[in-house]
Amino acid sequence: MSNAEKVSEFLDKAKVFYFLTTDGSQPKGRPFGFHLLEGDKIYFGTGTFKKCYGQLMKNPRVEVLAVSGQEFLRYDGRVKIVKDDALLAKVREALPQIMAVYDQNHWEMGLFCLEDGHAEIRGMMDLKEEFDV
Repeated sequence: MSNAEKVSEFLDKAKVFYFLTTDGSQPKGRPFGFHLLEGDKIYFGTGTFKKCYGQLMKNPRVEVLAVSGQEFLRYDGRVKIVKDDALLAKVREALPQIMAVYDQNHWEMGLFCLEDGHAEIRGMMDLKEEFDV
């Protein structure tokens, strides 16, 4: 199993995970539920009209935090914006209701992955595994 697959599997188990950015010097977190493993990359998306997207543009260093049972995952890296129609088609297939709302409102889904990623899987008191993604 690749390191990207390990992260994706953990996010699947957690179901909801938290995406952490900064707004100036203020940390900001919000729940996410969607990710897409394609090849050996994990892709995320958010509306280009949202504050989250603007924060990514100003400071591309982010962290994903997920909890599953007694373990948690920290996955950090630098956002790389991805413009790929084939990938967007897969998002449309996975999220038809959300993408219908985006289409009705003429909103754009901004897709991205993390580069120079690093992940830790931890128990409440110990490090279980650490690796680059």
